[in-house]
Amino acid sequence: MPMLPGAEPYRHDGGPVGVLLIHGFTGSPQSMRPWAEHLADAGLTVSVPLLPGHGTRWQDLQATRWEDWYATAEAALTELAARCEQVFVCALSMGGALALKLAEKHGDRISGLVLVNPSVRSDNPATVLLPVLRHVLPSLPGIASDIAKPDTAEVGYDRLPLHAAWSLARLWKSVQAGMPAVTQPVLLLHSPQDHVVSPSNSALVLARISSTDVTELLLDRSFHVATLDHDAGLIFGASLDFVRRLAPAAAVDAGNHSG
Repeated sequence: MPMLPGAEPYRHDGGPVGVLLIHGFTGSPQSMRPWAEHLADAGLTVSVPLLPGHGTRWQDLQATRWEDWYATAEAALTELAARCEQVFVCALSMGGALALKLAEKHGDRISGLVLVNPSVRSDNPATVLLPVLRHVLPSLPGIASDIAKPDTAEVGYDRLPLHAAWSLARLWKSVQAGMPAVTQPVLLLHSPQDHVVSPSNSALVLARISSTDVTELLLDRSFHVATLDHDAGLIFGASLDFVRRLAPAAAVDAGNHSG
């Protein structure tokens, strides 16, 4: 299938500090691209993989499961870890669930997490019907482009495939069970006005993780896809400060890799 314009993966080879950026459910690397480029311009090595089933048509996502998305994120992490001294994971929405799963499993290989409107639980009572509903109904209306900023769109699907949504619900359960094993520093940014993922998701993350170095910031002017919204600059700046605080090589290296 042809790829949606802007949905292609992104990679930049910079200095010894690497950042993995993970997009959300039914989204694409396009939602992470400006953030990734900001970090790349600061001299960091950056990787934004395209998760399986994404970036083409929603029917392709229907055939995938959370284990497929996780495997791709994990492979990108392994690749970064092989060439970088330190690796951070930045994520949006469902990407946040995958990031927490990586942090639980890979421990010291990850120096910190930056989570934007992480999705870790169901906000829809109908989720309990997914095991049955997915065999009756292929899809529901999509969730892409929840953005306050006018004339800004997310490259994502206009339908929500229910087989994949059912698998996402299984990922949430797995992530919730593993959250106490997450001990890395965390920067969590969330929008009080989010029409896709309720603030209770961020509250659950903060309550369950075992990290002691935790910073919470509110994205008051943005909706769900905050990485493309009014607060994008706040996210980019705060995440770079976070990385530089925890990885001194990132600050030193900025002067050598501007481009």
